[in-house]
Amino acid sequence: MIAGIILAAGASSRMGRPKALLEYHGETFAGRLVRVLSRFCDPVIVVLGYHADAIRERVIANFVVNPDPDRGQLSSLQTALAAIPSDADGFLFTPVDSPSVSEDTIERLLAIFKERRDAIVIPRFGGRRGHPVCVPPALIADFLALGATEQTRVVVNRNADRVVYVDVDDAGILADIDDPAAYRALVQ
Repeated sequence: MIAGIILAAGASSRMGRPKALLEYHGETFAGRLVRVLSRFCDPVIVVLGYHADAIRERVIANFVVNPDPDRGQLSSLQTALAAIPSDADGFLFTPVDSPSVSEDTIERLLAIFKERRDAIVIPRFGGRRGHPVCVPPALIADFLALGATEQTRVVVNRNADRVVYVDVDDAGILADIDDPAAYRALVQ
């Protein structure tokens, strides 16, 4: 059982509207990620903060609310990790503004993760790292122990010997839709 985590608590200030509710191939970003991850993960948890009511109205999911979303993505990940089942075999996490990752990529990442249960599995396209990232349960406490000003990469860097990069033919792992121009490029 691998928990899926979608980080969707941000204010979307550069976008001007909630990124989780932007449309991609007839689905909202959050709705598509919930659907795709649900094929492989249980539970799938969406972390909310800003725009929580609007997202709840349009997306069916398991939600947790980050009480302080201004602290950033780490605080959202920590909120979700506190909510995943204690017997989870690991977790996969992705920001909501990366909606175009392919199902084949997720399936491949998880297949490798299941073979190497102690590994941090990270997709790579064109030499660049992306999302989603698969993490073993042994590292949950390390993520929860990070301070407010730290980032998730601190744990990844401390455990560099556990990192397995998976080269994929999927530019969707690099998607980072932060503003209207990036959104236009994605949907074109």
